[in-house]
Amino acid sequence: MRIPLVVGNWKMNKTASEAAALCAALKEGLKGSAGVEVAVCPPFTALGAAAASLAGSDIGLGAQDVFWKAKGAYTGEISCEMLLDVGCKYVIVGHSERRGRFGKPEPELQTELGAVFGDNNATVNRKAVACLEGGLLPIVCVGENLDERHKGQTEAVVSSQLAAALGGIAPGDVGPVTIAYEPVWAIGTGVACEAEEAGRVCGLIRERVAALFSQERAERMRILYGGSVTPENSFGLMKEAHIDGGLVGGASLQAEGFVRIIEETLRAKANDR
Repeated sequence: MRIPLVVGNWKMNKTASEAAALCAALKEGLKGSAGVEVAVCPPFTALGAAAASLAGSDIGLGAQDVFWKAKGAYTGEISCEMLLDVGCKYVIVGHSERRGRFGKPEPELQTELGAVFGDNNATVNRKAVACLEGGLLPIVCVGENLDERHKGQTEAVVSSQLAAALGGIAPGDVGPVTIAYEPVWAIGTGVACEAEEAGRVCGLIRERVAALFSQERAERMRILYGGSVTPENSFGLMKEAHIDGGLVGGASLQAEGFVRIIEETLRAKANDR
């Protein structure tokens, strides 16, 4: 049985002191919420404060990105060793915003300033491999943008991103990987993918993992949904058989709403136990 995982992606929000306060509130709000794994991914500057605040709890700490090199002249980058040292367990890899694909288009980030964010299928693969080799658990993001969906390319885009991200990883090493299906058009827009459709695409991802590795590996792998997850829609999304939790953005920035999503996840999965 796959244990649900709910991850809060704070993006570029929260100072160190704000992160510590939110983590303390989550610790209090999640007392007795056994049966689901929870993690938060603050910005790099708040990781240390978050780790200290989370001490003694079961809430995991994650980062929003990582570089695949161990050390060197890579100004502004962060290594696996650095993230492990500060207490990280998870890393989000290949989020659409790191690829320069935004649910809410920002023209200056996509044209005027050139390629501000540069992740692509090849770098996502290197980062995923580095995480596995470095002792971190990668949460690999895949998903189509609105134009690709309108053109009927959802399956092709998701399958291509997935195959590229997991390329070269041996079947025996893929177990720690989590996949997050994040339709780009739903991220930050307030428009979540319909639960049945999100479940269908997550089922497709499981089929592709089975084809790439084995049915056994596919059945064990956790697949999350991300994209405008809220306390109100989380139950319906988490009821889907192939959705094993959520990668939550804006709704994870307030303890009360994030706790409600976790509670709804537990309620949705209760019948699976």
